[in-house]
Formats: sequence, C-alpha cells, structure tokens
Amino acid sequence: MPTNKDFKRLVRGRMRKTGEAYTTARAHLLEQKPTAAAPPKAPRTRSVDYAKLAGRSDAVLKAKTGCTWERWVKALDHAQAYTWPHREIATYVHEKYKIPGWWAQTVTVGYERIKGLRAVGQRRDGSFEANKSRTFAVPLVRLYRAVHDSRTRARWLPDVDLTVRTATRGKSMRITWPDRTSVEVGFTNKGPAKSQVAVQHGKLPDRAAQTRVKQYWAERLEALEQVLVPQ
Repeated sequence: MPTNKDFKRLVRGRMRKTGEAYTTARAHLLEQKPTAAAPPKAPRTRSVDYAKLAGRSDAVLKAKTGCTWERWVKALDHAQAYTWPHREIATYVHEKYKIPGWWAQTVTVGYERIKGLRAVGQRRDGSFEANKSRTFAVPLVRLYRAVHDSRTRARWLPDVDLTVRTATRGKSMRITWPDRTSVEVGFTNKGPAKSQVAVQHGKLPDRAAQTRVKQYWAERLEALEQVLVPQ
C-alpha cells in the first residue's frame, strides 16, 4: 500500500499534469481503486533526452558508473525504485551495484528527475538545492587541500564558521553550514594537472534562496581560482 508521502507525491504529480487544485486532484485519486494484487506502475517518462532531464551527460555517467541513463532507468524501474524514498534508492544503487556514495547520489537524483519525482534543483521533500562546479588547472591533491585545510579555505571562503561532518581524501566532504543548511562537495581527477570540484548546497527554503546561493558559490569558486592559480 502507498504511504501518506507516496500519495501526496501522486497528488502533486497530477496537479502538475492537469493544473487541478490539490483537493480536486486528491479527490480524483481517491476515486481510483486499484486491486491489492496490482503492482505499482512506473511514472511515465517522456520521450526526451534522459541526460537533459537528469542534468548529467551519458558519457560522464557511463565513465563513472558503467551505465548510461537509459540502463539505469531500466534497472531501477525493474526494482520499482520509483516507489522508494530518496535514501533507499541511493542505498540500493550503492550496495547492489557497488557505486561510490557521490555517484550513487548522482544516479538517484537523476533518476528522480527523469521520473518526474522532483524538479531540477528541488529535493523530494520540497526543499531546494544549488549546484555549482568548476575545473581547475591543478592536481587533485592540491584542490582537495585548498578546500579541506581550514587555513587555506579561509583565503577564499572567509568568515564562514562551518562544520566538516565527514571527509574522504580526494573524493568528498560533507559540511554543515552556519544556518544549518547542508553542503556536499565532490572532487574529480581530470588528469595529472587538472581537477574538478562540485558543490551541492541543499536544504534551501525556496527558489530565491537557490538562485542567491548558486551565485554565491560561483563567486567563491572564482576566489578559489585566484588562490590556486594566482594571476
């Protein structure tokens, strides 16, 4: 049986599709009485580019996880992952397919976007997130140090009393921001003298905050560029 959260998600999905008010969409769904034996149906996926919906290219995804978006959608649909909460999907991808945590999250978020379970920049709980990435002409070890080392970090991210919850050298960091929002940082090696940092700032209240925070990180990563590669 669907949980209350699942039912609310179905109501919101119908509202987006039909333009109905919440109470009208809810009433229509309550009138539907599927048999107990009928398995839940996967949300329809529009016939468009999966990578565009997910926000990550097939080439990058296949290089990091071994599968394209189409393959991931088929595998997760087969498991009826569209009925699961976000954490359960990410755990399944990580444990069953041995995908590292950062990329398990990437697969999960992309899948949820493809299935219409969340909009770009929005989380399943209704909050928003801002994403920003940048590639630098420095080795991965140097980029990671500039973000992880508190003294170096203060040069491009001053006056921020943040808390690093977890850190995996050269791979990722999880941070609690002073306002209790959450920041996840991922690092990617692009070659002997090239690396990338990707910032995901979540638990934002609305799109206005998302826009403001995204601009903030664009400015901070520009400042990081000046620290790493001074002109």
